Amino acid sequence: MEKQEKGKYVHQVFESIAKDYDRMNTLLSFRQHQAWRKFTMKKMAVKLGDTAVDVCCGTCDWAISLAKASETGKVIGIDFSANMLQEGEKKVHTAGLSQQIELVQGDAMKLPFPDNSFDHATIGFALRNVPDIIQVLKEMQRVVKPGGQVVSLELSKPTWPLFRTLYYFYFQKLLPWLGKLLANRYEQYRWLPESLVDFPDYKELARIMKEEVGLEEVQVYPLTGGITALHIGRKRTE
Repeated sequence: MEKQEKGKYVHQVFESIAKDYDRMNTLLSFRQHQAWRKFTMKKMAVKLGDTAVDVCCGTCDWAISLAKASETGKVIGIDFSANMLQEGEKKVHTAGLSQQIELVQGDAMKLPFPDNSFDHATIGFALRNVPDIIQVLKEMQRVVKPGGQVVSLELSKPTWPLFRTLYYFYFQKLLPWLGKLLANRYEQYRWLPESLVDFPDYKELARIMKEEVGLEEVQVYPLTGGITALHIGRKRTE
């Protein structure tokens, strides 16, 4: 799929599943996404007053976690889906964080922020959906301050053969049908396993972050048997 074509298709997918996204995410991940994000926040060690941009923020779970950890620092969530942002805005308002979190509709490939603006740039379960992984990571690196963190929490590929076989059976065969049964969306949930096929495994993504993006101190944490992986890199200090 060409980059432009992929961008349009993914936009259509997320516009259509926005209202069901949180419920389905919880069901299909067996609530593990919450534990993965909690682990990530612990490793990030966000400090009081830190600023952050959450790229492809979706319905804003991670943006809310960042704001709560920072307490006073500005957090911006950016996503290309108006429907996802609309759902996120409701959660931000309910959390009482409307003054701290700003939501922006925009393109992860060309972030509308100046260089060296944030202490952290995060992307959760979306890097595999972007048209160009390296371009998005470079943009995230550009907008963080020297020494700032670029963080990806993303689905990955299990390393243990038996578990990998069971996981792919669930992910490729059962998940799309669960999407149809529970949200009346088969094609959209079929995209999720397809999006992982050509996505690099956690070792290759770490190499990309270091060698092709130029991040330093890249840390990698495979989670739950490798079905998800956390990557944390730092921008070079000048």
